[in-house]
Amino acid sequence: MTWSFSLGRVLGSELRVHVTFFLLLGWVAFAAYSQGGVPAAIDNLIFVLALFACVVAHEFGHALMARRYGIKTPDITLLPIGGLARLERMPEKPMEEVWVALAGPAVNIVIWIVLMAMGAGMTLDSLARIDSTSAGLLNRLAYVNLLLAVFNMIPAFPMDGGRVFRALLCLKLDRVKATRIAALAGQVVAVAFGFLGLSSGNPLLVLIAVFVFVAANAESHDVAMRSVARRVLARDAMITEFHALSPNDTLATAAQAVIHTTQHEFPVLGPNGDLLGFIARGTLFTAMAQEAPRSDLATSIMETEIPRVELTTGLETVLGKLHKGAPAVAVCTQTGSMVGYITRENIGELMVIRGR
Repeated sequence: MTWSFSLGRVLGSELRVHVTFFLLLGWVAFAAYSQGGVPAAIDNLIFVLALFACVVAHEFGHALMARRYGIKTPDITLLPIGGLARLERMPEKPMEEVWVALAGPAVNIVIWIVLMAMGAGMTLDSLARIDSTSAGLLNRLAYVNLLLAVFNMIPAFPMDGGRVFRALLCLKLDRVKATRIAALAGQVVAVAFGFLGLSSGNPLLVLIAVFVFVAANAESHDVAMRSVARRVLARDAMITEFHALSPNDTLATAAQAVIHTTQHEFPVLGPNGDLLGFIARGTLFTAMAQEAPRSDLATSIMETEIPRVELTTGLETVLGKLHKGAPAVAVCTQTGSMVGYITRENIGELMVIRGR
């Protein structure tokens, strides 16, 4: 994820923190300092850090359960609204998905039980003062972990409860339709969260609403795309009519190619037609915005790590390679010559043409 940096590897996954997480810490510290001075700011920062340690544990619950089914978790990212475990893929057997989804909230329940055993109390008085340091760190942590478990089990995608809902629907429906229903439920919940956040003046709830709405739509689209991809080969989806650049072309030449074509990605081919890399339109625009000399070679901004597949490679494999951040996937013959390329955009177009 962009705008995030690594804290190192934990249990086989890279732990990352998004820069906006520090904005949350700053906001919490400032708000607490305004009300109770330095002691309150320190207490609230400790609480937030402890809370996010529980969030990380929640995400590792998903990751470790997914590992039981042979699914890796490349990284886990901390965001202001929680954590995000990026699984290599979601299990498509319904009950496997149920167990992976339940593993996260189960961790929060275990933490709640441990904190209660350590003396945390859950009186009505402490719940009313949950945002105050006077409620006690253990009491607040215990309550929030229970709240996290309950909140995540709301049957609305992309929350854990939504994944359970989708998995159970898959017992009777195909995965695309089940995902569409779960995503719709998620968007309905997002609208409710947004309304509640706006009416109560809670910006965090509005942010969560936006995230849930967008994520639900993205998951529905991705599952539909993969459904089409399973039935198609690379040769059926590749772009075969394209403008290519040479290693001697300059940034000015590449800019002219952008103007005179509708391409977003431009392959750079060597003298023998060998693929050297791709130049993305966005990268070119960035270079020009930074006032890079137009006489510079276009290869100076070329992406060289381009996945290559054969004509008979399944489109689902291609989609997996695109998910790793490549601007395009080159389709090559057995001799290595590039005959076309595939982007996420033209896979999306293929999905519309062939129908969901």
